[in-house]
Parts: sequence; structure tokens; C-alpha cells
Amino acid sequence: MPYFDTASAAPLHPVARQALQASLDEGWADPARLYREGRRARMLLDAAREAAAEAVGCRPDELVFTPSGTHAVHSGMAGVLAGRRRVGGHLVVSAVEHSSVLHAAELHAAGGGRVEEVPVDRFGRVSASSYGELVGPATALACLQSANHEVGTVQPVAEVAEVCAAAGVPLLVDAAQSLGWGPVPGNWSVLCASAHKWGGPAGVGLLAVRKGVRFSPQGPADERESGRSPGFVNLPAAVAAAASLRAVRAEADAEAARLRILVDRLRRRVARLVPDVEVVGHPDLRLPHLVTFSCLYVDGETLLHGLDRAGYSVSSGSSCTSSTLTPSHVLRAMGVLSEGNVRVSLPGGTTAAEVNGFLEVLPGLVAGVRERLGVVEAGPAADPEAESLELDALGLRCPQPVIELARAIGRVPVGGTVTVLSDDEVARLDIPAWCAMRGQTYVGEAPRPLGTAYTVRRAV
Repeated sequence: MPYFDTASAAPLHPVARQALQASLDEGWADPARLYREGRRARMLLDAAREAAAEAVGCRPDELVFTPSGTHAVHSGMAGVLAGRRRVGGHLVVSAVEHSSVLHAAELHAAGGGRVEEVPVDRFGRVSASSYGELVGPATALACLQSANHEVGTVQPVAEVAEVCAAAGVPLLVDAAQSLGWGPVPGNWSVLCASAHKWGGPAGVGLLAVRKGVRFSPQGPADERESGRSPGFVNLPAAVAAAASLRAVRAEADAEAARLRILVDRLRRRVARLVPDVEVVGHPDLRLPHLVTFSCLYVDGETLLHGLDRAGYSVSSGSSCTSSTLTPSHVLRAMGVLSEGNVRVSLPGGTTAAEVNGFLEVLPGLVAGVRERLGVVEAGPAADPEAESLELDALGLRCPQPVIELARAIGRVPVGGTVTVLSDDEVARLDIPAWCAMRGQTYVGEAPRPLGTAYTVRRAV
């Protein structure tokens, strides 16, 4: 039963399992104590810190272990923002950051800070010049992920770090998705990561703060982990995290080359085998193990359940699988199709046969979902009904508003318009994406008392 969701959590690496079991026997004591059990625990903790720091590319005394990657992000952002409060309250983040960064930014804004988002292109990538336009004398902190967790696009961290350094602004990097594949380049200031993303145990994060960065830990003072992560360190888990990071790094180059071939196969064949699909993310500047695609006229939740029954565990950024019925903020920022979204992230050791099996079942499942939804695109009518039509799609959820639009577009002449009235937030993203895929012209949107009117002009 192939597991294809390592972007969420990777299976525990064998080295992590071995290190965890061994350190449970040797590392249970308080490493702050001077008796032999404490000294033994301290030696294990120091060795784990040195191994993790070597992988990160920082000094051991710059790195602390935290209870999670999210905790590392929140502590890192809060500490720098507090340490630089005299500079100003301006925070710059990319539009596609992980929710942990965006939630911390929301809290900062609620406390009176100012937050600005850097836009991304259709591949989900920022430009260093965009950061250069926003960072300035009043900027306390800039944040940028090393690689996107939903579409795999790798960000120009080194270039952005150079721009930020020239402006005297520290750069915090969320390296959760990429650290297992290699060190983060550039002169970053703060780095955060999470062990369960590379095959370490859950409940361990890394927070690295380079010397010279003004940092004020928030919350009550604590003598452990330089005061940056209070409480007793989960020593066995920290040892296992560091050991597994070193192990996956040793395998990274060979495994990346092998998985990239499989992902390239997925990118090519999904686009060829499944009609009306959009493969998203950068085609070249991306993580080696991850591919995301969106299927037009598909209920994402139904598709994921079908893949699960077929034995394939995948994830999705689709609004159709969300209780909030809002599209992924990443897909929204990119301006790409969100409905029927599938994210495949391959674990180490994935075989060509497993990928081929996925490709065999996917087209039939997509076709089955479309058939159940009654997807029929209208061809051009011999005698168009009118120059313009308005469709009432209120109460219909993704992907139904787009399906109704596809059925109606042939009922107006070339140059005519179809207006879809919808209260589904996802339509704001998926109707323009449908127009781009179908060669039609998206005119725009206008608020109505019960929803939003989206107008499309027939171009072909």
C-alpha cells in the first residue's frame, strides 16, 4: 500500500528508530545534572546538537531543539520581532508561507505590527527584487520558506538573504521541506525545521539563530536551550532526529536523482493520461520528490477517497477537501486551478512499479468522479440562445459552478458573455483558471447581495 505523502510526515527512518531505542536506555536522565547519568545524557545531547548544527550549517551553540517545527517558527519569529522592536514593527512574508508563519504574522498584526506579503509567480516562486521593494529601515524581520510544502517550488533563498542583508534585515527561513535534501544556501539569519519531515520522530523541531541577530526569547525565563525553548528536552527524540538527518543527508544525492526521474514521469504522464489537468509548481526549480496537479471538474475529496481505496495515500490543497470550503492559500496566490488538487510526495525507496500503478488507476478514478458529477461540456449551438446568459450557482460547491459554466458557454456566440452568480469562495480562483485552460476571456467579478458575479466572454 504505497504511502505518497511525505510532505506531511515521512515514515520513521531506520536509523531514527535505532537511535531512539538506544537513547531511551542511555539518555533518560537530566543533562543538566553532574552525576554520571546526567553526564551521559549531556554527552548525547551535545553530540546530537553538533550533528544537527553540521547539517544545518551553523555553530552548535546557535541551535536549540524545540517541541515541534511550528514551535520553532513561532519562537523564532517572536524572538526576532521582540529583539528588534526598536527598529519597527514591519514584517515581510511571502504569500505562500506555511500556515505556522502566516498565523504568527496574523498575531503580530493583531498586536499593532504591520505585515506585507510578497507575491509569487504562477510557479509559486518569489523574486529577490520583490523583497527588495518591501524591506527597509523599519523592517524588523523577513520570512521565506526554502521550498514550498504544497507544490515543491524551491525559493531563491540566497538571493533574498543578500537583499535583506544589504537592508540590515534578518531573514528567517522555514526549511522544513528541504533540510533533508541539503543545507539551505545563503546568509540567512534564523532557520527552523521539523524532524518528522525527513524521517525523524514527531515532536522535535530545530531553531538556529546565528550570532549577531538581536533575539529576545518570549515567555517566562528558562535556563534550558539558551532560554529559547523552555522545558526539558525530549533527549531520545532529539538524538533520533539528529541521527536520521545525518543518515538521510548521506543518501540524499542518490535518492534525489532516482526520485526526480519518477516525479518527471508523473508530471509527463498525468498531463497526457488525464484530460483537463494542470500540473502546478516550477518544472525545474523544485524538490525532487514532490508533484502537484489539479483536475478540472473534479471533487477533490471524492478523488482522494478513491485513491485511498485503491491503496494510494496522497494529500491535497483542494478546497473540495476542506471544511472551510476555501482554496489553499498557496494555490490562490499562484492563481492556478484548485479543484481536484492532488499532491504526491514520494518517500525514499519508492519504486517505478508503485508509480506506474498510481498512473494506471488515476485516469479511471478521475473519469468516474466526472461521470458522477454529470460533466458534459456544451458544444457551440447552431443558434445561440442570447448574447449574454446569467447562471444562478448559489449554494453549489466546487467544482459545480465551473461545470455549470462549461455547460453554458456554447449557448452564447463568440463575443457573448456568461455570468456565474456564486457564493462559493473557490469560484474566485477556479473560474479564471478555467478560462485560461479553455482559451476563454475572464472579464472580472462584481459583488452581489447574495454572492459574487463572475463574467466570462466567449473567445472561441
